[in-house]
Amino acid sequence: MTSFIQNLARKTAAAQLRDDPRVARVLDILRNTASATTDEQIRITEIPAPSFHEATRAAYFKKQLSGAGLRVETDTTGNVIGVWAGTSPDIVMLTAHLDTVFPAGTDVHVKREGGRLLAPGISDNGTGLAALLALARALGEAKIKTKMTILFVGDVGEEGEGNLHGIRALVDTYKSQLKYVIALDGSAIEYVTTAALASRRVEVTIEGPGGHSWSDFGTPNPIHALGRGIGRFVASRIPEVPRTSFNVGEIEGGTSVNSIPSRASMKVDLRSESDAELNKLEGLLRDAMKTGVDDEMSAARDRGMAGSTSLLDLKINILGIRPSGELPENSPLLAALLAADSQLGNRSRRERSSTDANIPLSLGIPAISLGAGGRSGGAHTLDEWYDPTGRELGLQRVALTVLGVAGLEQ
Repeated sequence: MTSFIQNLARKTAAAQLRDDPRVARVLDILRNTASATTDEQIRITEIPAPSFHEATRAAYFKKQLSGAGLRVETDTTGNVIGVWAGTSPDIVMLTAHLDTVFPAGTDVHVKREGGRLLAPGISDNGTGLAALLALARALGEAKIKTKMTILFVGDVGEEGEGNLHGIRALVDTYKSQLKYVIALDGSAIEYVTTAALASRRVEVTIEGPGGHSWSDFGTPNPIHALGRGIGRFVASRIPEVPRTSFNVGEIEGGTSVNSIPSRASMKVDLRSESDAELNKLEGLLRDAMKTGVDDEMSAARDRGMAGSTSLLDLKINILGIRPSGELPENSPLLAALLAADSQLGNRSRRERSSTDANIPLSLGIPAISLGAGGRSGGAHTLDEWYDPTGRELGLQRVALTVLGVAGLEQ
């Protein structure tokens, strides 16, 4: 009976939202300013923001949020937080990550090719950041008043070795009041992320004495050991269900072609829908790298390098852990998203991914990750592109979802 009453209340709330002229005004503003939102996206994208170096983009973002009429501050982690005060201290956090995967010096100038915009980071996460600003401006222009307080946040450290440290700090700060988290990430509106994909980022380092490629031939070579270990690891059998993956993303080592290196390292991304499989995968990596070192040491002894049993040193360091979690089927946040899809005639499936939503979901705080509209491709590559056609649908979807959980004051 309780479930029936809750469902009826949610349907009633969704109908009220659909019929409210203030909400219709917000949707109209987002539609009519879609071109201006694209211009904003270009400006944001052209401000470099590698993880740990988001300050310049953050300063611009802070200025724009302030211009939208919000009270804005930057916390000690570097997150930019704009407060849309509600009548309740309960919080809905709408966040988009400021950082990109691209290193300093990457050309982020936006080029046009037909209807497409091309630049590293143009969609991930220029789309999310521009949408967040667009919604803040639309709520102000429509003079919306909400029950819950909405935090408009540009957060740092979502990508790679940033290890979600921005959202971790935000959740830690606001967790007693935090009711919902909505992360804007990329453009896609054909799905919603309701489950957090667990992942680990691992650094493997092997060190040795080094030497000359000719006169010291036979000395254990850290790069050879690393290669032997990689060969073993990538041959590992992993399950299709639960879906599991690995990627050797970076390798470093050596100083010249004719020098035996004294150091070699790599960084590996491990992911799985199952925490147990993730633990197993990390174990396979550790075993493979130890075997790679042992095999290289054995080869050195075979080449006559007596006393070489302790010449290679293996170190494995965990760079980051992203926890898992899942949004309950009966969550009001999911109901708000589905109501938004229904109102807009959008169909979306539910997916599992690794986003800012991982942290709140792992702590039992309802959270989802949404794309903000348009189409895109080539994420995390220099050929990344974005097509703003139809972006207004994504903007409206975000607005209806946020207002659906924040609630309207009369």
